[in-house]
Amino acid sequence: MARTDAIHESEVPTTSRGVQELTEIEQKILDFMVQYLRANTFQPSIRDIGERFEIKSTKTVSEYLQVLEAKGYLERHPSRSRGVKILGVDLSGGSISVPCFSSIAAGTSGEASPESLLSLDPQFGSREGAFLVRARAGELGVLGVSEGDLVLISPVGLEEVEDGAVIVIGSSDAASFFRFSRSGSSFSFEDLKPGGGTTVSEQPAATGLVGRVAGFYRKMDEVGSLNLTPH
Repeated sequence: MARTDAIHESEVPTTSRGVQELTEIEQKILDFMVQYLRANTFQPSIRDIGERFEIKSTKTVSEYLQVLEAKGYLERHPSRSRGVKILGVDLSGGSISVPCFSSIAAGTSGEASPESLLSLDPQFGSREGAFLVRARAGELGVLGVSEGDLVLISPVGLEEVEDGAVIVIGSSDAASFFRFSRSGSSFSFEDLKPGGGTTVSEQPAATGLVGRVAGFYRKMDEVGSLNLTPH
């Protein structure tokens, strides 16, 4: 697999490419279709879309798809099951589509819609279930992460986490970044927030491990390229 030197946002076509802007629900449906296709290698059915957005009428879902087609985002083949082609989005197999959330709380909630999707080479540490969050001021300052940087979080089991790794533990309303270490049968979790303390536990299964920080990404120019600093 060829490795790229930069990571580019998988943006849907813009008005400069001759398509119209989307409403919020139209954008969410399109983002869901892209994510579903990348995860399953086939398009979601009208029923899948309806269930995701709690739309009971399949006719209403079909009308949304018709609008997306009319605005230049889709190409539909009504005679074929799941006969939809997404236009203007790189769906090549050499990368993984990773959702980007506005905060760690949104990324761990399981309910929030991503603000965008990024295509990452798997060699950069992404795996199925990985997601990105935008760092908040001071949240990971000890690692040199600035406000607005994108932090890649990959799911991992505690047995895979090495000493010194930065992990995310907690729930959607209390998730945070910690530095992990082992000492005999004990596990230490150093809260990386300013003034955060260290928690020692002998029952790591109860910690609520979300994943490991695999790297962070900072926009360096106006082109949309993001450089990688692994951790």
